[in-house]
Amino acid sequence: MTRTRRPFATRGGPLLLFWCAAPAAAQLRPLEPTSLRALVPTVSITAELGASRLDGQRASLAGTEGALTEVGNFALTWRTGRVALEVAGTAQRLFRERTSFAAADPQVLPSADGRRHDMGDLRIGTTLRLTPDDARLTGLLRFGTRLPTTDNTTGLDRDATDFYLTLGTITRRGALVLGAEAGIGINGTREPRFEQDDLLLYAVRAEFTRGMFTPGVTVLGQMHGGEHPPIRAAEDLGEVRAGVRVGGRRWVRLEAVRGFTPFSPSGGIRLSAGVER
Repeated sequence: MTRTRRPFATRGGPLLLFWCAAPAAAQLRPLEPTSLRALVPTVSITAELGASRLDGQRASLAGTEGALTEVGNFALTWRTGRVALEVAGTAQRLFRERTSFAAADPQVLPSADGRRHDMGDLRIGTTLRLTPDDARLTGLLRFGTRLPTTDNTTGLDRDATDFYLTLGTITRRGALVLGAEAGIGINGTREPRFEQDDLLLYAVRAEFTRGMFTPGVTVLGQMHGGEHPPIRAAEDLGEVRAGVRVGGRRWVRLEAVRGFTPFSPSGGIRLSAGVER
């Protein structure tokens, strides 16, 4: 079955993490963007927990398309001075196959009942503020890894490690907050001719606070270079998220998701709750 889509539009510890980061494998979901509140001077700790339901999601290695449920999407961020340390990931992914679009990778086992489940990725990252605390335009350097927590045979992801590095900026104009970042993801592959593939990572975000309500929109994804066609399990990803956050130091966020690349979900929702201190 073929599906078409519309075309796209301080010191020490953090540095050690950067230099120890290994080359990577592509992931089922795009890299989550930098939190717009990661380096707010009045916030030291941010914790978030949620879930998502995504329809029309392709599992490249399994060669199937279906509904993906993510349970236990979490993120814990601790800021000290100009540095924010993050541990984040997904506890469990549940996938129900609906259609097949390609033969499965040789290492992937068939599913008798059309259901697959696996752990999601685990991310460990660092964000550095490059500008003074009172600067109107905040410059950020972000780097980290996605650790191998998945099973090769499930077909949802790969047992390999990602490395990512992005540069970004956040600016505040009254109630409006804008953020953008771009960088590189170094991805290992199962293609013998290409032992790794370098992808462009990007994210653009906007939020506007009105009392207890903060509507926002995010565009994020990854793109391969033009030297060769997309490599399996390292395809382009891209999606738009629009939703609203309700609350202050304790909050709930609901977002609608719409993908604009063939290997992103056709639609879905994300629900999360969090606290700041």
